[in-house]
Amino acid sequence: MQAISTKQLRYFHALSRLKHFGKAADHCAVTQPALSMQIKDLEHILGLSLVVRGKSKITLTSDGEEIALRAEKILADIQDIGDYARTRGGVLAGTFRLGVIPTIAPYILPKILPALGKDFPDLDLKLKETTTPHLSDALLQGQLDAILVALPIHHAELMTKELFSDPFFLVINSESSNQTTNPMKLLEENNLLLLEEGHCLRDQAISLCENVSQQSLSQFGATSLKTLIELVANNQGITLVPKLAAKVEIPQDSPLRLIPFDPPEPVRTIGLVWRKSSPRIKDFSALANTITNAIK
Repeated sequence: MQAISTKQLRYFHALSRLKHFGKAADHCAVTQPALSMQIKDLEHILGLSLVVRGKSKITLTSDGEEIALRAEKILADIQDIGDYARTRGGVLAGTFRLGVIPTIAPYILPKILPALGKDFPDLDLKLKETTTPHLSDALLQGQLDAILVALPIHHAELMTKELFSDPFFLVINSESSNQTTNPMKLLEENNLLLLEEGHCLRDQAISLCENVSQQSLSQFGATSLKTLIELVANNQGITLVPKLAAKVEIPQDSPLRLIPFDPPEPVRTIGLVWRKSSPRIKDFSALANTITNAIK
């Protein structure tokens, strides 16, 4: 049997995720005919049909689904071999690819980047900012070394380490809202502004407000906490903001007020996540220590 190449696995993995030959070819930086030929060669080697080719997109056969899962694991293992070699150069030396969700990145990176640069001068940090589902997929595919997200994340192949808790506050405009300081009453009486779907902070807010009527939830979805706060400042409603962001986004002379919740206050737990198979345990430990010290 002819040997399967890592190139074929990489091309097929991209196709299995993007479900489109053109998009997969662009992702892999090759021409579409070249990618298509490699997929056909892979099917010939395996003696299996992996994709059903449609006019606008492809679907995977049941064999294709299984091969895609195995290809993802093999590619991640290959990445781990390279990671092992990099660990021989010392703790947090060389390239380290970190993913961070948007509701953390602007507020924590200014604190940790100077510390990392000072303590680990040989570190080449590459950052990716997007939502938790995209970061988790990239981590499992070996495209990232670790991700900084709100926990929990449940996956058999991932390890997590809790770093710190970030309590929630209700943000209101003191010039337009009544003077009650009861957060649950405020939630019942006002339009609640949330981030758009796909942001874990939206899911956490909806969970917290499960007793609030659906009519109170705004149909508008913002892409950032900064936008939400601007909307509150312009009397469009109220919102929930974690303490980490509130310190940065709400100036002291602002008409906005932070309303704390009664104990036990709702919090989000921020943690570091990595693949169980990764050999970079010392790197993860050093990064976790740097983050917790910077937050303190």
